Amino acid sequence: MSIPFVDLEAQHAEIADEVRTGVEDVFARTAFVAGAEVSLFEQEYAAYLGAGHCVGVANGTDALELALRGAGVRAGGEVILPANTFIATAEAVSRIGAVPVLVDVDEEHLLIDPTRVEEKLGARTQAVVPVHLFGQAAPVDQVQALCADAGIPVVEDAAQSQGARRHGMAAGTLGQAAATSFYPGKNLGAAGDAGAVTTPDEALAARVRVLAAHGSPTRYRHDVIGMNSRLDTIQAVYLRAKLARLEKWNQLRRDAADRYAALLAGLEPAGLRLPRVAPGNEHVWHLYVVRVPERDRVLSGLAERGIGAGIHYPTPVHLTPAYAGLGQGPGTFPVAERAAGQILSLPMHPHLTVGQQEAVAQALAELLVPEGTGDGRQ
Repeated sequence: MSIPFVDLEAQHAEIADEVRTGVEDVFARTAFVAGAEVSLFEQEYAAYLGAGHCVGVANGTDALELALRGAGVRAGGEVILPANTFIATAEAVSRIGAVPVLVDVDEEHLLIDPTRVEEKLGARTQAVVPVHLFGQAAPVDQVQALCADAGIPVVEDAAQSQGARRHGMAAGTLGQAAATSFYPGKNLGAAGDAGAVTTPDEALAARVRVLAAHGSPTRYRHDVIGMNSRLDTIQAVYLRAKLARLEKWNQLRRDAADRYAALLAGLEPAGLRLPRVAPGNEHVWHLYVVRVPERDRVLSGLAERGIGAGIHYPTPVHLTPAYAGLGQGPGTFPVAERAAGQILSLPMHPHLTVGQQEAVAQALAELLVPEGTGDGRQ
């Protein structure tokens, strides 16, 4: 049995007819840039989250940079973010000319640790970026409490959390602004690159929109140096079709996560560590990430059995060559570094079947508990 890590074909099959009609209409009207579907998607996504404003952009990295710039981050300032994240979080800071200030994550959920944030807050801090990792929200409320008195904005990296909630509020509405990615494998994925900035602040949304359009509030007037970052009309067509199904698909992910928890519980004595949901969070399981001993051997064993799996992420930001200049070597962020050698992302998508999950569980049992040892066998 071949088990894909994600199944974009199954998702596309559900929306193919709707998308085909929408795309044909876009071509018939030649409304390739700034078509009506872009505004409709922005309105619908803002309404889905309960956000005041949504600005569609070209990709998630641009969304992060634009959200930070819109929130007032400037060259030379410091932005605090977790070491355990995709490099784009730090990249967006560096592209502005600001300085990424990394902190460690909590041991249980691998989310930004507010106690470490508090240690790094200072006169040069211009923003804090909690990352909603794997599909659950970071403790933004705790970070906000630390930043409020100093007036430091909190900008969410919500790239993995479309539909997730914390204390009843949607990820993407918890800070002064949020950036999200609609890369195809996300819970809400486009047919290519796409992203968005959401915010309750009308003025911030207006700044982001100007920055994303060459710094131009009106044609051929350029008030600031901006960039060209637009959400394509065709991507908006695709995203609108998927947004209408996102709640159903997120529930299917939750159901699959519950099944994994039941199937894999018996392997905990063999060293497998199941993911946990933080209090107050409603997880949407963008990724189902376990921790295992001898992770690379287990990953190879799954691949040999035709099971797609991954590592998110194998190298903390401070240990990548790109950020060697920070001067933070091994041992600087022990929780993130330890997790990087253990984490294993199992197949997770809305169309994952019971049989596929049972096969994954059986393969893990064979790899973690060699035949004849008895303990932890499924």
